[in-house]
Amino acid sequence: MSGSDRDLVVALRAELAGIDPARPCDRRAEAAGLSSGRTTREGPVARLIFRLRRDRDRDAGGGDDAAPLFDWDASAEHCRMAWLRGLFLARGSLSLAGGRTHLEFVIDPAAAAPLAARLTAAGLPASSRIRRGRGVVTWKNGDTIGLFLRRIGAGATLLELEARQVSRALRGDLNRVINAESANLQRSVGAAGRQMAAIDELTASGELAEQPYVVRSVAEARRETPESTLSELAERLGLHRSAVQRALERLERLALLPPDDERRRPPRRGARRRAGSDRTRVGGPLA
Repeated sequence: MSGSDRDLVVALRAELAGIDPARPCDRRAEAAGLSSGRTTREGPVARLIFRLRRDRDRDAGGGDDAAPLFDWDASAEHCRMAWLRGLFLARGSLSLAGGRTHLEFVIDPAAAAPLAARLTAAGLPASSRIRRGRGVVTWKNGDTIGLFLRRIGAGATLLELEARQVSRALRGDLNRVINAESANLQRSVGAAGRQMAAIDELTASGELAEQPYVVRSVAEARRETPESTLSELAERLGLHRSAVQRALERLERLALLPPDDERRRPPRRGARRRAGSDRTRVGGPLA
């Protein structure tokens, strides 16, 4: 993950940690989510833990150090999101490496499957597994991760994250289009170069003049506009694209044949008709 991506994740966590729930039930739910984590060195999260503990002691009159409990099924939606926010800050991690978004919770093995089921029921489908003895609940879908972060309170930082994702996707699409166009251009330039060389060779040997009219016309058009595509040549000559392609392929094929190859010499006009009449005279009419 690049430095800018890492800074964005840090800013996102700081933004979530800076949320001050107005409802006492939300504060208790978030404290319950945070209590499942270990001691943190993140300043914003540490301050959030201190603030929630202070509020809890004030509401309870002090003296109660027991970790708060959370009942998912009996809690309202806003309390569930507050609990998930605390759980993400305590046990969650977000990665933006390689332009891919990955969010996971690392929790107790027995709690992984229930958490995945709760998230799925809340419209945030997640997968769970056991990794090196710890439960892992994972999202790899950028849309689902964005929805989750929005529901737990992310705002400006999430907009920046989504803007970067859109920018990366656009750059990726643009690079693919440019690469495809570049490859097509290279193939076209290579083909035009071979065709021009074949035309020059056949012109020098006088064989081009012996080719059919369409082949000569295509050769002349290619010589005048080497950069034209097959479609442009076809439109200019009033031919089908396939006819232009066949003519150019014929020119390349003839130029590749040895000079003494009979296939380089097109049959003379009427030769096929004379050959047929000779066979009739020699063999006689068929019975």
